[in-house]
Amino acid sequence: MPSSCQSAGLLVVTLDRLPAWMLSAWGATWVSTPVIDGLASRGVVCDRLIATSLDPHITLRRLAGTLAREGDQGPPRQGLLAAAAAAGRAPVLVTDDPELPALVAGDGVAVVIEPASVPRRSARKPDATSLARLFATAAATLSRGGHGVVWVHAGSLASCWDAPEEFRARYIDADDPPPPAGAAVPSLRIDADTDPDLVVGCRQVFAGQLTLLDSLFGSLLAVVPAGGWSIVLVGIRGMPLGLHGWVGLPDPPEAEMPYGESIHVPAVVVDGRGRMAGQRYPGLLTHADLAATLWECLGLQPLPAAADPAGDGHSLGDLFATWSHPQRDSVVTLAPGGTAVVTPAWQFVEEAPRDGAPPRGRLYAKPDDYFELSDVADRCRGVVAELEAVVASSRGEAPRRCDV
Repeated sequence: MPSSCQSAGLLVVTLDRLPAWMLSAWGATWVSTPVIDGLASRGVVCDRLIATSLDPHITLRRLAGTLAREGDQGPPRQGLLAAAAAAGRAPVLVTDDPELPALVAGDGVAVVIEPASVPRRSARKPDATSLARLFATAAATLSRGGHGVVWVHAGSLASCWDAPEEFRARYIDADDPPPPAGAAVPSLRIDADTDPDLVVGCRQVFAGQLTLLDSLFGSLLAVVPAGGWSIVLVGIRGMPLGLHGWVGLPDPPEAEMPYGESIHVPAVVVDGRGRMAGQRYPGLLTHADLAATLWECLGLQPLPAAADPAGDGHSLGDLFATWSHPQRDSVVTLAPGGTAVVTPAWQFVEEAPRDGAPPRGRLYAKPDDYFELSDVADRCRGVVAELEAVVASSRGEAPRRCDV
């Protein structure tokens, strides 16, 4: 994927609130997403893409290259889409988020907005859903031709679960209680009185929404022009579904903690030349790495300052040539509710300080503890001390004294 082998065209599909752990290509055994599975077999699966923010607009700007390095006093950097327009690639952004174009587009970028809506009940037919309207518009735009870069962004998984009953029903056994009705995304804090069946029901509804998404994504892929188009599928944030105290959208949003269900997101990169199909990259990645990959794929130089707290991104293009890539030793996620430090061997999650109380940190062994269910902080105090220092540095705090 180096610039000397740039793609004939580029399709980028970004999906907010798409968690890796609910997709079969990342280990799920009960959710049907055959189109995404098929895409994974055609490209490189990124096993450990970690979102460095829980603000979707920050992540999308990082991916688009319009978010300058923190502290950079220079003029704003030109983003990917504007640079593609200047290079004659005629980019188009198709989105259901009306705020997004102002953040990632620019001069010469065509914009199509298909706003999502939240109906009172699930749709009767797939083509009546918010996702269907977005993907139909995107497919029509792609079919008309004339664009060398097509970016499709769906944010409605964060606001609307309106898949028809037929999609939900395939995940409900005969003896299961009915799942929650309606199309609004739940906001459920789990406590000792929470009915476990309610949690299961929410997951069943979300699984149906993912299967609908997968089907609509297949319709979009069916109209990708033949002959050298690269395809990149990227999650922006995950979705809490009961593993760490919340189901759906935490309320207030600042209550969301950077556990894996929220920050571990999927990505597949399909090379237009068909190289490295069906491979998996196990190393840590951030959206800044994917940003650098998109620029290189389009042969656009220089790369922007698509920075995250760990530094600028490194393109994955070298994977398609030599299967080598600079290894990240850690990724830091900063969120209002807390901070996470993810390394190849550990995930440390520390709550933000509140009311003068010392922050509480939890440590999980990776990759074995996939869902962060077994806190081993008390048994690994040396590791905790090292990662606490990373958190303090990331938040601009003075080093803490830690007796170990």
